[in-house]
Amino acid sequence: MDQSQSTLDLLQRARGGDREALDVLFARYLPMLRRWATGRLPRWARDLTDTHDLVQETLLQTFKRIDGFEYRGEGAFQAYLRQVLLNRIRQELRKAGRRPDATDFDEHHVDRAASPLEQAIGHEAIEDYERALARLKPEEREAIIARVEMGLTYEELAAALDKPSADAARQTARRALRRLIDEMNHGRG
Repeated sequence: MDQSQSTLDLLQRARGGDREALDVLFARYLPMLRRWATGRLPRWARDLTDTHDLVQETLLQTFKRIDGFEYRGEGAFQAYLRQVLLNRIRQELRKAGRRPDATDFDEHHVDRAASPLEQAIGHEAIEDYERALARLKPEEREAIIARVEMGLTYEELAAALDKPSADAARQTARRALRRLIDEMNHGRG
């Protein structure tokens, strides 16, 4: 995969019907979105498809509507894809909540799932994180999403954020994380 091609160039070519550009975009973003989505969709919410299928299907649907995306920088497309995927995961969670549980009960089964209180605390923490993330500057938000949620290396992060080096990307990520922590603490007070 040619990492030297900018996302903007690939998007422009894809909008013009270039299938190869779409393939490069797909290959570039599919692995990182899969890493990010793994664990975000609980087992009980999965139907016949698994998380990897959900990511792939979401990317395919998004690329069919690629003309609707407004380019605002190299990391913007990644953030856009993450948001589309997050919306799809939320949709799957809502859908799963509306259907009855198909689990057979075993009287010897011990439930190791989180209690409702533990689930609420976890859900609240995620909401705090999402609210704090939304208050950050776009580059800070992109750095955190790319590094923490998608697991990009500092070299990959440097390319995504158009930084001169992995060390510059590392510093950007550290500053962004400090700001995120400050925002989360501020939101609690």
